[in-house]
Amino acid sequence: MKVSEMRKGQTLIMDGILYVIVDYQHVKLGKGGAVYQTKLKNLVDGGIRDIRLRAEDTVEEAYLEKRNFEYLYSTGNEHNFMDLENYDQITLDDDAFGEGKLYLLPNSQIQISMYQEKPVVVTLPNTVDLKVKDTAPEIKGATATNQYKTATLETGLVVQVPPFIKLGEKIRVDTRTGEYVTRVKE
Repeated sequence: MKVSEMRKGQTLIMDGILYVIVDYQHVKLGKGGAVYQTKLKNLVDGGIRDIRLRAEDTVEEAYLEKRNFEYLYSTGNEHNFMDLENYDQITLDDDAFGEGKLYLLPNSQIQISMYQEKPVVVTLPNTVDLKVKDTAPEIKGATATNQYKTATLETGLVVQVPPFIKLGEKIRVDTRTGEYVTRVKE
């Protein structure tokens, strides 16, 4: 594909390495032709690279297969998932899955993008509902103000919550920011 056709979020292969386009900008230089200043994230090691490409250059686009998986369990630093189509199981380590384990309970569904049958991108749901396992007692008459308290959730995730949240309640947490969203009515 031509460089002028690229978009944010696309995956490409350059020098045998898989990248995702984080950002790009069309820049007109004083001398010579215009270039695309691109910011690429290496999907293997997570490093960011800034590369200049000419508009007439071509790059190889990589096609990722997106599959739905169910989280089964974790043992140590290994996390097991089952493909919902063919029931195959895969294991990801902490390096591939990172802090994502703190947002998942058994039987939760996630999306994993595969390249040549290897998992490269794990996409969590935007929000998850988790039960509060430990927090300070509720403050009578407290309203949602700027005073927050610490709460430990059933997966071990620690978030800041409003003072009216009680032990045992379910709350919704944004997986992109790790912040409290709302109390969940059961």
